[in-house]
Amino acid sequence: MKSKFAFGGLMVVVAALSGCATQVKSLPLAPVVAQSAPGAQVALYFGSQDHPAVQSQQGPSTVSVRIARETDGQDAACNRALAAALEKLRATARDRHANAVINVGTSFHSTESASATEFTCGVSPSAAALRVRGDVVVLDGQ
Repeated sequence: MKSKFAFGGLMVVVAALSGCATQVKSLPLAPVVAQSAPGAQVALYFGSQDHPAVQSQQGPSTVSVRIARETDGQDAACNRALAAALEKLRATARDRHANAVINVGTSFHSTESASATEFTCGVSPSAAALRVRGDVVVLDGQ
């Protein structure tokens, strides 16, 4: 009898926590990149996008962002997280006197994306998180 109550209690806990899991999403880059800061002096090249010749390498950079979710939905939270991460990536490039970040990719834990059109984000009922990485460089003619 006690084991039935224990099992029933365990099932209630599992059911309650099943809605709390983090979902890994793949979303389009375009909405976030389109609203990027106009006049940004650091160009971003995602995945294997073509870019001018590299004049000098300033090294890799990785930025992780976790933001609280608001009531505007999962996709909007992921978009805000990506925008914050890209701004931090650009700040790192400016600090290193670079004018671009190439090979930009995103990830959440072990799920990675090196796409020129999509990014990866993890979202839970309370937060959105991702990691952005890229190679900080000085490009010719920029």
